[in-house]
Amino acid sequence: MIALEESELKPVLEEGDSKVVLEIGDSKTEVVNFVPQSDRVEDAELLPKSDTDKFAPPFVQKLEELDVTMPFLCDLALKALSLEPDATTAAIAQRLHLGMLVADTVLQRLTRDKIIEMKGVAGMHNHRYGMLDRGWVELNRVMSINSYIGPTPVSLSAYSDMLVRQVRARLPATRKALERAMADIVMSDAAKQTLGLVASSGRSLFLSGPSGNGKTAMARALVDAVEGDLWVPHAIEVDGQVIRLFDPHTHRPAETASTDYDQRWIKIHPPLVVVGGELTIESMELMNTTTHRFYEAPFQLKSNGGVLVVDDLGRQRCSATELLNRWIIPLEQRHDYLTLTTGKKIQVPFEQVIVFATNLTVSDIADEAFLRRMGYRMYVMTPGPDTYASIFRRYARTRGLSFEPSLLTHLEQRYGKEQRMPKACEPRDLIDRAIEVCKFRREAVRLTKETFDMAWDGYFGASASG
Repeated sequence: MIALEESELKPVLEEGDSKVVLEIGDSKTEVVNFVPQSDRVEDAELLPKSDTDKFAPPFVQKLEELDVTMPFLCDLALKALSLEPDATTAAIAQRLHLGMLVADTVLQRLTRDKIIEMKGVAGMHNHRYGMLDRGWVELNRVMSINSYIGPTPVSLSAYSDMLVRQVRARLPATRKALERAMADIVMSDAAKQTLGLVASSGRSLFLSGPSGNGKTAMARALVDAVEGDLWVPHAIEVDGQVIRLFDPHTHRPAETASTDYDQRWIKIHPPLVVVGGELTIESMELMNTTTHRFYEAPFQLKSNGGVLVVDDLGRQRCSATELLNRWIIPLEQRHDYLTLTTGKKIQVPFEQVIVFATNLTVSDIADEAFLRRMGYRMYVMTPGPDTYASIFRRYARTRGLSFEPSLLTHLEQRYGKEQRMPKACEPRDLIDRAIEVCKFRREAVRLTKETFDMAWDGYFGASASG
């Protein structure tokens, strides 16, 4: 895969300007290089990756230290208790991710209100409880309003404050981390520098160029260059409503040395969220159904602290103009607005690296007003002969295969004869198909002109009658 041909590209810093211009052949492609935001924390406050436990939220020992109301906690505990065959304080505390003392305080409040009853003692600060008839009536009422049962949420303000502090205390991406993240991608030093600036600054990136040349691969790999794990809550509470944030399909739990922390939070690696042609305007909003009666966080909220890739921009079910207009303010102000079913708008952080990738003509899908808000822009070109050969050798080596140098000359001639423009993905695709040819013919796997001619015809298409 290739991102900008080394021999044809050189960065030129124009004096008195704040942009890097990438010279590509006879043309120039700007990579905007904005001055860092003034609200970034000072260097002394930046944390190495190993120190992210400094942000571990302290264990909650008293009810007063929670940032949600007692009525909300009582409703949540009642729902949790209804699912427990042996409803003890320990079982409820584990389900709600609360301490034993806090959980028992809530359960005793439900007992005093004659909603549940205490049925015995299971241990120190650990009692057994059971539902009363009034409790089942109350449960039906509560479930009709909000059916969320799970870890106790944190307040929106607590989430916003924690996320912003963590993201802005991160160290800039290192060259070593970037090299490790992009190890499988062949690219120029200038392209690596731009990607390093994106990972360090947290700014957005607009990738354009022909398909099959590594735009999506670069965008996906970028998350591995982002320094610093972060703490996120399982869920967020707003006006008695719940937004479920943690998604095991998106968020990868990270190890923590801390043992005494608020279990409503979980430490994760920087998340990667990729959306493509399925993206709609509606999917960017809070999702609520009559079945669940709580909200699922939209994908951009789940990507906070990581990388959000909008792939195949311009091929979504909504127009590119609608999509880009939706994000003009979040890109500029670093926060987004979501709407509850009550009509209330809430402000949430928009703190991720967002990458737009397209193979369409930029002028057809984005106007200058939007492009000005892009932190950086990069045009990903098709590979030249040297880069193509480098990609070919590298992939053959990963498959444990060798080949004669004349094979590359043979392939170059076929590209020229059929007037095809080489793509960075094709060395991998052709080698894989050559291997499949050998296996089909029950032969030892070898990269020869004959097997590649068969792979070529199968990949690019050959006449059935020929």
